[in-house]
This record gives sequence, structure tokens and C-alpha cells, in this order.
Amino acid sequence: MAVEMVEVSVKSAEPLRPAGVLQQNRVFLDFFWDLAKPDQEVRLKAVKNLIHYLKTEDKADELEYTFKRLVDGLAHTRETARPGFSLALGQVLSAFESISLQSMLDRIKEKHDLHAVKKKLARNAMFGNLFGVLALHQSGRLSKEPLVVLGCVEVLQSLSQHKQHLKDLPSKTMMDILTEIPEEVFEKVLLGALQADLASAFRTPEQLQLLLVALQHFPQTLKPKKLKKLLGSSTIINADNIPKLTEVLKMAAHSVKKEFLLPPVALDLLKLSLKEDSFQLFWNKAIIDGMFKEPYGPTHYLSFRLLGSALPLLSLSQLKEVLSGEVMKHYGEHVVSTQKPDRFKLAPEMDAYISDFLQGCQGADKQLAVMIGFTSLTNHGYPVVPSVWTVVKHLQPAALQSYVDWLKNMFLQPQMDKLLDFSTRKQKDKQDGRDQKESPIFRLRKWIIARLSSIIDNHHVKKEEDLIMDVARFVFFHAFFCTKKASPGIAESNGKLSVPLDGNTRGVLANSFFGLLMSMHNMLPVGDDGTAANQKRVQGVTADGTMWIYHLVQYAQVLLNQPKYVQSIRPISPEQRQAWDSMMESVANLKKKANKGTSVESAAFQQLFLLVAMHFFKAPEELLDTVKDLQSCVEKAQQKKAKKKKKQVAELEEPEWVEVMVDILLSLLSQQSRHIRHVCKAVFSSICPHVTAAALTAILDVLDPDKDEEDSAVVITDDATQKKSKEKNDEEDDEEMEDDEEEESDEDSHKDDEAMEDDEEEEEMQEVDQHFRSELMKVLQQQNALATEEDGSSDEDLDDDEMMKLDKSLSALFSEQKKKIQAKKDEKAKLQKEKTLVRDFRIKVLDLLEVFVARQAGSPLVLGLVEPLLNIIDRGISSGSNQQEQDFLRRAADIFRNQLCRSKVYCRTAGDRQGELHDLLEKLMTKAQKLSDSSVCLYYFSASLYVVKVLRGALPAETKEVQTAGGAASNDLKFMGNVDMDRVSGIFREALNSVMSKRKSPLTTQMFTDLFTRFPVLCVNLLDAAVQHITSGVREHQQGQACVLVLRAMQSKEVQQLLSGTRWTDLCEKVSGQLVESLGQVRHTGNKLVKEKVVKALELCQFLVKHVRQQKLSVDLEALQTVLQSLTNEVSFNKTGKLEDTYWAVMKHFGVMKPKVAKTKPNLETETEPAPKKKKGFLPESKKRKKRNKPVLESMSDKPASTDQPGPEKGQAKKKNKKAKQKRPADGAMASQPDAAKKSKTQTDSSPAKKKKSKQKKGGGQV
Repeated sequence: MAVEMVEVSVKSAEPLRPAGVLQQNRVFLDFFWDLAKPDQEVRLKAVKNLIHYLKTEDKADELEYTFKRLVDGLAHTRETARPGFSLALGQVLSAFESISLQSMLDRIKEKHDLHAVKKKLARNAMFGNLFGVLALHQSGRLSKEPLVVLGCVEVLQSLSQHKQHLKDLPSKTMMDILTEIPEEVFEKVLLGALQADLASAFRTPEQLQLLLVALQHFPQTLKPKKLKKLLGSSTIINADNIPKLTEVLKMAAHSVKKEFLLPPVALDLLKLSLKEDSFQLFWNKAIIDGMFKEPYGPTHYLSFRLLGSALPLLSLSQLKEVLSGEVMKHYGEHVVSTQKPDRFKLAPEMDAYISDFLQGCQGADKQLAVMIGFTSLTNHGYPVVPSVWTVVKHLQPAALQSYVDWLKNMFLQPQMDKLLDFSTRKQKDKQDGRDQKESPIFRLRKWIIARLSSIIDNHHVKKEEDLIMDVARFVFFHAFFCTKKASPGIAESNGKLSVPLDGNTRGVLANSFFGLLMSMHNMLPVGDDGTAANQKRVQGVTADGTMWIYHLVQYAQVLLNQPKYVQSIRPISPEQRQAWDSMMESVANLKKKANKGTSVESAAFQQLFLLVAMHFFKAPEELLDTVKDLQSCVEKAQQKKAKKKKKQVAELEEPEWVEVMVDILLSLLSQQSRHIRHVCKAVFSSICPHVTAAALTAILDVLDPDKDEEDSAVVITDDATQKKSKEKNDEEDDEEMEDDEEEESDEDSHKDDEAMEDDEEEEEMQEVDQHFRSELMKVLQQQNALATEEDGSSDEDLDDDEMMKLDKSLSALFSEQKKKIQAKKDEKAKLQKEKTLVRDFRIKVLDLLEVFVARQAGSPLVLGLVEPLLNIIDRGISSGSNQQEQDFLRRAADIFRNQLCRSKVYCRTAGDRQGELHDLLEKLMTKAQKLSDSSVCLYYFSASLYVVKVLRGALPAETKEVQTAGGAASNDLKFMGNVDMDRVSGIFREALNSVMSKRKSPLTTQMFTDLFTRFPVLCVNLLDAAVQHITSGVREHQQGQACVLVLRAMQSKEVQQLLSGTRWTDLCEKVSGQLVESLGQVRHTGNKLVKEKVVKALELCQFLVKHVRQQKLSVDLEALQTVLQSLTNEVSFNKTGKLEDTYWAVMKHFGVMKPKVAKTKPNLETETEPAPKKKKGFLPESKKRKKRNKPVLESMSDKPASTDQPGPEKGQAKKKNKKAKQKRPADGAMASQPDAAKKSKTQTDSSPAKKKKSKQKKGGGQV
């Protein structure tokens, strides 16, 4: 009854309000609607407007109504509405201080009394109390009314029992209240109320958190004596309380299992331990001995998060101790064992903790301690943190320099005892069975090299030029040199290696060095952030403008000049040293010339020399000839510049220097280096003006698969060796973390290999090796193990000796066969790898072709690229769908169409090659007509248009300067330069005739439309042929396309200018006659092709008639009108559609309008009854199984058709039904029967449903 009274009071309170005031002000009521909306911005605006309104109006009844609505809204069923009402109530109480908080608390308690509310509304009432207390807290007046604070705490204490609904919200609210009240109020008012909670602090995380917050804010009240009285000890963290604290931390860890965050109580305990000087006890006993004794899960994650959160709070000595303890080992095991993608990884969270610490820490010592601590956490020598670590960008310069020095010292003298090395359980089991593939020292050094390279590569890291050069020198020295004796002039020679470097380590160093070269090549000058938009950004140079690679070459020169102290790993012969010295002289000469003037060519040659010099240490034997050729090329290039007109006879017999340079670039491109690729592209760009036809042919030969295989074989060999070393390094990198995931992946890979072997062996078996079969038969016959029909010895057993001999013979035979199969597989894999390397090389060679087309688009040599590129595209489309082939084809097609054919710059000096270009045009068009693929034909047609553009050339200068009205414009249109109009028109006319006379042709109408648009003069010459094909096309489709071509041509303004006067009138007459003949042949538009043809013809008619009427041309259109009117006898144009709309648009020009269809109202008497509504959940009538053994229907029994059909059996009924269905279209009476049958059936079927419903209703009434 009490609950009912509450609801009644809410309903009966409304009439008692002064309704007149509230009803008149609708704006005031809308505030409360907005408070309940889900949009936060709307709610905040409503709170602001409500307070402004109440202060402005200052009406007591509205203020009272506001408090009532706000208190009621605290328990709103919508979750997003409760915070809105709570915030509004708090702000209103803050604005109107005359309202007592005690009265408001009493109203909240009365309205949301948990004992008086219904059970189903209890949850809302709980939230009503909670948000009510929050509103009082947000008012900012709690500290002024201590009794209200006590009441709020009592409400929250009662709510803390309902954790299933409120979770830890009451305890958090209580802590928020404690943080804002003065210590005096806490001591006098709250201490007694909270004494029970404080005394039981070790029971739950919430109660312990409450105690910690009270200790933090009220230290004078909760003195050690008071704590001893409450807890039995004067301190919280001591040896006696550690087990209790551990249990509380475990509870807290499990409570936030799904939130993935650190419980506040854990961090507060850590802070308290530092304050009480008991950090060692807390960390060792509670965390290491307590939390990690639990199974792997939330307690471990809490400890890891606590470690990350503790970094800013600990001193330097504490940091070093914590980062070298058991917690770090457990964290390392977690990182190693969670490499699978479906496992939870805490490493990103730890990276965020470290990043925040490094950003906020100003001490370089602490930053260095954290970086060294996490780097020292290793798994068999390999650090668990990634080598490319983004947190390095927050290091201060001093800390970064110290960290780099530490890495270098650890590389030179690996101190494995100072590392925090660990092994997982499965790794320990593996170690018992087999040795490690890699030594820990090699793994550590490999990681250090990668970390040093990543520091230089990361442009976010603030680093000085000295640091960059220091790292580059360090990597270069240990990759290619070794120390004989320490030298004061070579800093790297002073570092002693405790463990000598092996070949694998030097290989990793060499690869990393060339990666560093690439990073330094793309590096902006130190201090330049690239913000200047208008300035040209120079990359790969130091602050003084010198290239980074030049400094490294100078350093290498210093090393070579001091053989007493250092020596190269690979001995350098006198010939190689002489080549090196000559290369340095060339670099010095080029540098002098580059300083005198801004010569792009000299800078490019210099960069190429420097790059070859760096690679000289990697393969001096292979690059010796390259250095000599390169030097001679540069010398000849400089001579050509100085003496352009003088040519020696001896030079004519030798290849041009450009050809040799192109060969050098091609050989360098075969190496797997992005740096080499960029430099080769830059060098080729600088020598493009000097490229000859032979040099261009050398590039095209590489791209042509039909050319010499010898050159490609050399490329394959070079690439294959580097590929193998790269794959080997990749495999080594993959084996960094040897854990349980590695074992599973190995098993998966073994399964895949076995599956591949099985598949290939099956293929081999399918081929049936007759030789192997005959050898097997011989072995069996020699040992008498093969049964024959004559002796019948199948049941006789062989003795042991004979069986052993047979086993040995069979084993030898099958092992030999297995080797043959494996050899075939290896050969197949080798061929596949060679193909992949060749494709990759050709993709890189396309860079050179792209540069040439872009830089030398106006050169006559570009014309020689047309056919080779078309052959590449043709072969690429017809070849397989390999991804590399698709990339190669896509790039080649882009170069051909977008950069060659569509370029605004083209060869304008082709006057002496007219015959050659005309032959090329005829060849291209002939080939285009023979193709089977229209996509390839499109490229051939684009090439043909490009050749015509080259033949035409640019417009004459006099026509551009003086543009007289009409005359100059017509001259521009007629100008075709060196084009032989008769021959070219004949070529395209023949192609057009093939399109219109063949059923299938690769040429399309759109191609000729482009031709007509670009060259209107050719359009005029081909227009007569297109008009003839309106009627002479081989099929309706071709006739319709002819109409499209003629329409596009006649719509062109240029064509209208060229055919002005009587020629244009004659053309209109001819087109009109062709349309009359074409439309007169139309008999029926049921066919799709015929309909398409009629639509195209009508569109042409529409333009023709409209144009003739507008221009008032003397063209007879009566025959066309007659034919159009006669079309109504063949086609019904009453419907709507493209055909009908186009037809009536044409007839509108003749004054004939589309007849309007009169709308007739349907006759209600003859209208059939609507079908009954399909019931949801029931099968439709067509899906129901029909009962054939029942009579047809009573509604049809009166009809004569039904009397002739006696009730047949099932089989006969099916046959008769089939016959009836076949006869229905012919007989009108029979056709009407199914409708009646359906109607009667639905009526009869609906009656049982009604009866069932009535029965159910009766049944329900009885119940």
C-alpha cells in the first residue's frame, strides 16, 4: 500500500500546482525534457538555461517544481538522464544557497526510500540516492553543513552493500567527499561514522582505499596512535600486515580483470610504502613473493602495471633495483610467451608508461637507468623490447648520447652477467635436448646493431650530427675493418673486442650500414623540421651542405691510409687500391666543378662515385671493372662538354660513354638496395640529354623477354646471392624468441612442407616413371621376391638373409628416386626464383624509362619506345596473373598512356621521318585490327593518335600571332602539318569499315569518337563512310553505333565550321535519307538490339530535325516525318521509357504531341475482392501441400467445367493437372478457372483459422 500511495501522490500532486503559470510557460518545461536527452551538449545547455531562467523569473512555485522534477529525475530509467538531473540539481543548489542541503537530503531519502519502493524499482531508487548525494557534493556547500556530510556518508554506506548494481561507485563518491572536507569536520563528524569501515580496512579494496585516502588528507587525525587503536599497528605496511595486503591486492586485481587498468588502491599503497620507508618490504614480500605465487593472470598484470606506474615515483637507486629484479623477469616471460596474435599483450601499456615517464622526467640519469634496465632484459641474449622503439624520441640529448655509448660498449664487450637473462619453461626443456642455433652474444650484437640503426633512422629523435656520424663510423668500421693496433686518430680502433666478430655478425653489420646510408640519404639537415613550404628541401647533406656519404668516404680513406693500425677484412690488391685512388681523384675533381657552378650532372656523378666507393668494400672484385668503366665515362662526358664539335676517329669505333654509363646503371640496379635505385635514377636523369638510340635500346632489351637471356642470368645470379643472405638474416630474425609459439609454428611449417612434398610426389607419381618401375622390377626379380605365374611362389617366404639384401636394395633404389624428385623440386624452385628476380629487376629498370619519357618527351628517340612498350603491354596482359607481373604491366601501361601519349610535350622535329611515321601508323592500325583483346587494342589506337599528333606538329607561328575572325580559326582547323591526309584517311577508313562490317572487332566506337574529337579534319574525311554504315552495317548494333558516330561528329563545332555552307546542307540531306531507309526497315522492337538501334537513330533524328529547323536549312524532312509516323504501326509508344520519350521528343519538332491517356476510375462493382492478409508465421498458400484425395471445391461444383471431371486418383489427378496447365493459355474459360479456384480456396482456408481463434477466445474466457 505504501508503494501505491507513492505513485498516487505523484499523480495527484499535479492538479494542486498553480497550473496557469506552468501551462503558460512551455519553455520552462522544455528544460526538463532536454535534461533527459542522450546528447551531453544538450543537457549542459539545458542546465545553464534553467539556472538563468530561475534567477531571472525568481518565482517560488517554479523553484519548488524544479526541485521536485530534479529529485524525481535522479532515479530516471534512462541511464544517460540521471547524470543530467544530478548535475542540474547540484548547480541549482549552488545558485540558491537559501535552500538548505538538509531539507534536500531529506527529500531525496523520502522519494527514493529503498524500504518503501517496489522490488522492480529498487535499482532505480539506488541510483536515485547515489546521484542525489553526488548532486549535494557538486553543489560545493557540503563543508558548510557537517550534518549533511554525515547523512551523505550514511547513505553511501547503506548503498555500498548493493555492489551487484552500483559496483564501487559509493566508495568512490565517499572518497571524493573526503578529499574536499576540512580535517576538523572529519575529526568531529565523520570519524565516528567511518570507524567501522576504517577498522576493517584489510577486508576489501574499497575499505583499504578509504583508509589510504583518509591518511593522505587527514594525517593529523589518523596519527600512529590512532592507527594502532584502529588496526592494531601504528603503520599499515609491516611484516604482520603483508599477507592481508596481498589478499586485498589479489581481490583488487580480479575486480578490474575486464577493465585492463591499475586499481587505485595498489598505487596508493606504493606511495604509502615510499612515505613510510617500507618500499623494499612491500615490493619484495607483497609483490614478488605474494602476487607472483598466483597462477598467471590478473595478479601478474597488476604487478606489471604497478611497475610502469612506479617509474616516476622511485629514486635512481630504487629504479636500478626494481629494473633488475624478479618482476622484470616475469614481464620478459610474458612478452616472449604472448607473441601469438590472439593473446593479451601488456607490452603496449608498458610502452605507454615508459613514454610518459621519459616525457615527464628531466633527469638524464633516471632516463638512462630506465632505458638500460629494459634493454638489459634479454631472452638468450636478445632483448625483449623491440629494436625499433618509439620511446627513444623522448630522451634528452645527454641521455641519448650516454645510451648510445652504453650500446657500443656492450657490443664490443658483451657483459652477459650484467644482463637480466631468462628462459621460459619450454625453452629450458628444449635446451636439454639440443643446442642453441645462435649464441647469446651474436643475438645481443645483432639487436644492438638494429637499435643503433633505428635511432639514426627515426627522424623524431633529437640527435646531433656528431652522434649520427659516430654511429655510422662505428658500424662501418666493424663491418669492413679490424684493429691491429690502437691509433689516436681513429677512435674506433681504441675499442677492444672481448669476443671476436664472426662472419654472420659482420654480414649483419654490412647490411645495417647500407641501410644507414639510405636513411642518411633521405635525412633532412639537423635542425630543419621541414616546415618551410616555399623553400626547397635538400636531403642527405649536413649543415654545411656536404653529403653524408662524402664524410664516410673520407673516413674510409683515412682507414686505408693507416695500414699499421687497421686493416680491411677483405684484402685489397694493388690494382683495387689504384682504382680506389683514381676514384677519389675523380670525386675531388667533380666536387671542384660542382662548387664552381650548380651542375646537376657533376653532383649526380659525384654521388654515384661515392656510392660505388662504399660498395667497393663489400665486393671489390666485382666492382673493379665497374669503377674503371665509370671513370672513363665521366672523363669522356667532360671531354664532350668541352669539345662538342671535335670527334676523333678512334671514338667512333668504341661505344659512346652514355651507353657504357647505362650498362653500369643497369648492373648496379641488379643489387637489392633502395639507395642504389635512387642514385641510379638521379644519375640517369642528369644524363638524359646525352642518351643515344643504342643506350635506349639497351634498356628496352632488358624489358623485352625475348631478348638475350645471358644478361638476365647475370642479374639473377647477383640478386640470388643477396636474396639468399637476406633470407638467411630474416630467418635469423624470426628465431629471436624461441618459445612455445615457435614450436607450434615450426610444426605448422613442417606440415605445410610435407603437404607440398606430398602434392609434388603425387604429380611425379601421376607421370609414372617407367625407368624407376623397371629398376624396381629388376631388384625384386633378382631377390626372387616377385611372384610369377609359372612358379607360383607367392606363398613362399624369404629367409632372413635374403630379406636383408632385399631391404638394402630397395632402400638404395628409393633413396635414389627421392633424390631425383628433390632435385626436380629444387630446379623448379630455382627457376621460379629466377623469374621473380627478373621481374623485380625489370620493374626497377622501368624507373629509367619513366625518367627518360618525363625529361625527354620532345626527343625523337621517344618515338622508338612506342612499339616496344606496346609489345610489353600485349605480352603482360596475355601472361599469368602473378602479382609482380601485374605491377610491371600497370607501371608500363601508365608510362605509355599517361606520360607518353597524353604528354603535352612531344616531338616537333619529325619532318624528316614522315615516311617512317606513316609506315608505323599503318603497322599499328593493321595490328590493332588483328587483336583479340579490346583492352590491348585501346593502347594501339592511343599510339596511333600519338603518331598522328607527332606528324601534325605544332600550329604555325603566324596563325597564333594574328587571329583574324573566322579565317585564322578555319586555317587552324585545317592545318595537319606533315600528315598525308589521303593515306591516313584511308588507314582509318579501312579500320572503320572493319568495325562496321565484322560481327566482332577489337576496335570500338569510343576510339573513333576520340579520333573525331582530336582531329576534326580526319572526322570530315571519314564522315561519309560513317553515314553509309547507318544502313550498311553488318548488324543492328553496328548500324546503331554508326548513328552514334555521326551524331558526335555533327555535334562538333569544329566539324560544322569545316563543312559550312552547301557541304553541311548536303550532309544533312544524306543523313536524313539514310535515317529514312534505316527506320523503314524496322518491323518489330521486341529484340534488344533492334530497340537499341532505333533509340540511337531517333537521337540522331532529334539533333538533325532540331538543327535543320533552327538553322532554317533547305532540307526536305517530309519523308523522315512519314517514316516516323509509320513507326506507330510497328511500335506502341504509349508507355514511358527511353525509346518512347526519344520518339515523342522528335515528333514534337514536327508539331505532333504525345497523346494523353485518360484516367478511368475503377468500377467498384466489378472489382475483385482483395486477397486476405497473409498471416505472419504461417506458410503461404503456394507452399502448402495440396490434398489431392479431396473433392475440388464447393464453390466450383456448380460450374459445368467441374461436372465433367470426376474425382480421380492421385496419379491421374497429377497428369490431368499438367494437361490443364498447358491448355489454359488457349482457352479463355479455362484460364479464368484458376483465379476462381484460388479465390475460393483462400476463402475456405481462412474460415478454419477464424474458428480456431474463436475457440481460443472461449478457452481464455473460461480460464
